[in-house]
Amino acid sequence: MPILELKNVVKKYRVGKETITALGGVSLAVEEGEFVAILGTSGCGKSTLLNIAAGLERPTRGEVVFRGVTISKLKEKQMVPFRRRQMGFVFQSYNLLPALTAQENVALPLMFSGLSRRERDKRALEMLAGVGIADRRRHKPAEMSGGQQQRAAIARALVARPKIIFADEPTGNLDTRTTAAVMDLLRKAVKENRQTLLLVTHDRDVAGFADRYIHMVDGQIVNETRGAMN
Repeated sequence: MPILELKNVVKKYRVGKETITALGGVSLAVEEGEFVAILGTSGCGKSTLLNIAAGLERPTRGEVVFRGVTISKLKEKQMVPFRRRQMGFVFQSYNLLPALTAQENVALPLMFSGLSRRERDKRALEMLAGVGIADRRRHKPAEMSGGQQQRAAIARALVARPKIIFADEPTGNLDTRTTAAVMDLLRKAVKENRQTLLLVTHDRDVAGFADRYIHMVDGQIVNETRGAMN
């Protein structure tokens, strides 16, 4: 059974008097431990697909099933603890809290885990070491480069050991060299821990790091390709 399955998902928005179809009946199955990228230009529906897959938005029609649970039917108060236990998120804008150090930011997802402060700090430091920035543990986001901030964001997404990670244009603010390093790191981290990764990008080189990537046009999946790293 796939860890994540979208079944004929349709998403429509009302814009004034007009109805916009962002997703036109998308079906997708993602296996446990698989890295899948969604590739497409701006406005093709890829971020909408990611948000619906993560339960951040509800489909107009269709179903989203995660580990046997139809999450598209869950109420938001049910989704919050579900995301906390099962999901991690990496975004283009990093979303690190500016008043906290890198170590404090990474430790945040462990606040509701029942772990002691000492254990949370220890695990956060281990994750920072894993992404190569343990020496920046006491630095705040403004004191780190874009690549270092994204590494901290990846460490934060991985620290609670979620079953699936959703990444929305995670390298969009990075230069080419840093992009390759961050993608290598993200791919290696999820493979070592047998985590599942669903990533959206407009960059074919980034998509090539995936096991397979899905090409979207105008709210539809038009084809899929094996990643160049395979």
